[in-house]
Amino acid sequence: MGHFRLEAAHISTPLNAAFAISRGAKTSAETVRVRLTDGDNSGRGESVPYGRYGETVDTVLAEIEAARAEIEAGISLEALQSLMKPGAARCAVDCALWDLEAKKAGKPVWQLAGLPEPRPVETARTITLDAPAAMADAARAAPGKLLKLKLGGPGDIARLQAVHEARPDARLIADANEGLSPADLPALMKAAAELGVVLIEQPLPAGQDEALLKRPGAVALCADESAHTSADIQTLARCYDAVNIKLDKAGGLTEAIAMARAARGAGMGVMVGCMVAGSLSMAPAVLLAQLADAADLDGPLWLAGDIEDGLTFTDGVVAPPGAALWG
Repeated sequence: MGHFRLEAAHISTPLNAAFAISRGAKTSAETVRVRLTDGDNSGRGESVPYGRYGETVDTVLAEIEAARAEIEAGISLEALQSLMKPGAARCAVDCALWDLEAKKAGKPVWQLAGLPEPRPVETARTITLDAPAAMADAARAAPGKLLKLKLGGPGDIARLQAVHEARPDARLIADANEGLSPADLPALMKAAAELGVVLIEQPLPAGQDEALLKRPGAVALCADESAHTSADIQTLARCYDAVNIKLDKAGGLTEAIAMARAARGAGMGVMVGCMVAGSLSMAPAVLLAQLADAADLDGPLWLAGDIEDGLTFTDGVVAPPGAALWG
């Protein structure tokens, strides 16, 4: 084992438009970027502290700092999983370590991880929470045929109708971000089935999943805020048809791959999602998306400026990362 030099920094990037969901709006992407250097090789990783779970840039940097000695001693990917808990801090270190291993081995991460050779992936384009007419305008302007609508309460059916009328050609994912109540769900599910919706994400607050056991089965349901790691999959499989895997929550590519394989084993569909962040944060997720049924990796498109050698998006499709970016 070599000795690594660890650098961790807070990166703040303005967005080109406000990103609004049921819990509020943001105007910048706040990320933590890690670089691990071993001799002539260095690897990078980036993650988004998740306010929903009490993470901030400061707590994530403090978590990395607390693990510095063990990381710099030359930690393995396996040892990292038990040293740090799932979340943004481990995600940034895990992804940097994968990148470093690939640079040292002269082989791409997908080969080292036993993943399929990456191909371009269709990604959903997010339409953020707004009045129905504004969401319809955004849908008309959005590239690609897969749109993800942020919902969150009264007027949701009108939002779905407006977007479906604006883009009858598009498949829709409805994401409530825990914004609905069990009473709202049957009417929304019924409307969704008629309006081109292929998936509804996390309609109810995490912790209320039991209400979904008797769900009307018109549209597939996907867990997001209720899902963290592979340990959750068996429980989620009782209430959900699919799971949205986010590296920031799982704690990196290592656990995210384990989650995808566990979900497949439980007969669940797999979606790979993202937080609002740039291409370095997104690159490992593009590799994971090779195992998925759907991907929502449009984070970099919300940034006013992306990292050098960033991912290429064309008509709703993202190309795999080049070695200069990651992996």
